[in-house]
Amino acid sequence: MLGILILHLLFLSLPLENRNLIIMPAKSQLFLSNETVLRTLSHEVHECLTQNILPFWLNNMLDKKRGGWYGRMTGQGVTEKDAPRGAILYARLLWTFSAAYRVLGGKELLDAATMTKEYILTYFADREYGGTFWSVTAQGEPLDTKKQFYAQGFMLYGFSEYARATGDEEALRFAVQLFDIIENHAWDGNKGGYIEACKRDWQPIDDMRLSAKDENYPKSQNTHLHILEPYTNLLRTGVDSASPAVLRLISVFIEHILNPDTHHLDLFFDMDWKRMSTTESYGHDIECSWLLHEAALVLGDSNILNKVEPIVCEVAKASEKGLQTDGSMIYEGEPDGSHFDRDRHWWVQAEAVVGFFNLYQHSGDKAALDKALQLWEYIKNRLIDQEHGEWYWSIRKDGSVNLDEDHAGFWKCPYHNGRMCMELIERIRTMLNT
Repeated sequence: MLGILILHLLFLSLPLENRNLIIMPAKSQLFLSNETVLRTLSHEVHECLTQNILPFWLNNMLDKKRGGWYGRMTGQGVTEKDAPRGAILYARLLWTFSAAYRVLGGKELLDAATMTKEYILTYFADREYGGTFWSVTAQGEPLDTKKQFYAQGFMLYGFSEYARATGDEEALRFAVQLFDIIENHAWDGNKGGYIEACKRDWQPIDDMRLSAKDENYPKSQNTHLHILEPYTNLLRTGVDSASPAVLRLISVFIEHILNPDTHHLDLFFDMDWKRMSTTESYGHDIECSWLLHEAALVLGDSNILNKVEPIVCEVAKASEKGLQTDGSMIYEGEPDGSHFDRDRHWWVQAEAVVGFFNLYQHSGDKAALDKALQLWEYIKNRLIDQEHGEWYWSIRKDGSVNLDEDHAGFWKCPYHNGRMCMELIERIRTMLNT
């Protein structure tokens, strides 16, 4: 890690105008040969975003009486107006509508993003200890006041995106405050990496689990991934102080989280980075492949990029274990084959589309494009709720629609699928110079 750090510090000594902050391939014969396919894909995801995903939230989930967004709609389409409101839901809604405004423009999208920003600052922000609460009531009163660093990271993601889209100084200040909080309270100065959670006042907490289905260990791949993601976005806004932290996170993934034997990402760890789980999460693998690549690209250091890109390909290749003959990707499995969760979750399909498209864009791998297109066909045919809007939570292994889980709620929001659409729109625009 020291060698990488020295190289990167030398890179930072270069004048800004000499840094290549985003490395994108020029329009090539390969892209031109697939121009019709790419334009069709861009049109379809644009339509999905603007006609299916965003209207669902604007038309069904806005609480026009109390402000903010309702906390839940069941899989059967029942809106629970008094349901608690989660930090993850609100942070992701802030990111989604901020990004949508940046990519698409439009007053309605900006108004939704601004309303969400103001709601978070009014009700979720902890004025006494800093950071944001895990949840509030439908009336905006603090409910669960623990500080989950996964949630602090998503709040940072949302506020940095709002600042990126609008230039808003208040949002950028709050994003930097959240960055400082994560660095001051979550970073393990002895063994490296970030812990999962603290009490409201940043004291140790016994139950560090992100959710009831997670293991109670102090470090996880998931939290690190969703700290890397907002740190990268903060760097995009011009906050260069995030650069060493992004570099450090890349090293953590390479040295601790990536399993060198399987090229999957291990999920849970103790404080000393002992692996505490053998489960392979195919959706997290493919999501990490492109987010890790994105971090290296935004850093703009060719030495780091040369180190990361082979790993990106290895992790994406490992995730293919979850691909099915119908083009979809299952949720997770054990390496010995003793267990597989064969449900097709909405977020896994969305992240897989971006991950494989990223390989095609940056390496010219036509087979990766084919995988992305097959996943998109599965999404169109099985996951999109054409009647009510949004996507279903999952398709069960028997092919039935899972209506037991939320249609909108604490964990179900337009971040994964909305981001998939916007990533493809922007990437194809860049590839075809349109």
